[in-house]
Amino acid sequence: MRVFVAGGSGVLGRRLVPQLVARGHRVTATTTSTAKLGFVEQLGADGVVMDGLDPMSVGEAVAAARPDVIVHQMTGISMAHAGKPDLKHFDRWSLPTIRLRTEGTDHLLAATEATGVPHFVAQDYANWNGIREGGWVKTEEDPLDLHQKTPAHPAMAALRHVEDAVTSAGGAVMR
Repeated sequence: MRVFVAGGSGVLGRRLVPQLVARGHRVTATTTSTAKLGFVEQLGADGVVMDGLDPMSVGEAVAAARPDVIVHQMTGISMAHAGKPDLKHFDRWSLPTIRLRTEGTDHLLAATEATGVPHFVAQDYANWNGIREGGWVKTEEDPLDLHQKTPAHPAMAALRHVEDAVTSAGGAVMR
């Protein structure tokens, strides 16, 4: 299977790519920097530089890879994109990730539709954002707590966007 990992050089992607390669998949992994192409190739993937916030860049990368599945791992939590983690100003620090989870998701889904990619999987996040109703253990069906009127709200709304957009397009989202 040809697998396109958007965010393949990131924190999660760099762990996922070697596992996919070990299982015999042909992997194209994206990075935002030409300096990381060698790293991506060391993971066993074909590397491609892609700007997840540029619809042309995303469309061209997906079309060239001709994948059977797209795995959305894009975040902006690296020092290069977001700087030092700043949980006191989470709304500002997480802005690159918020944009990738909204605009970037939309660009990947548009490229998926335009090129006829049959499968789409996206990462989500579930740690402290489960709604505070019902039992302590939450399932994929339980809604997120969007933390209205807090600095975390834009990030939670972006997660909701990923879930809604991807599942509406027939894809899967893993919290």
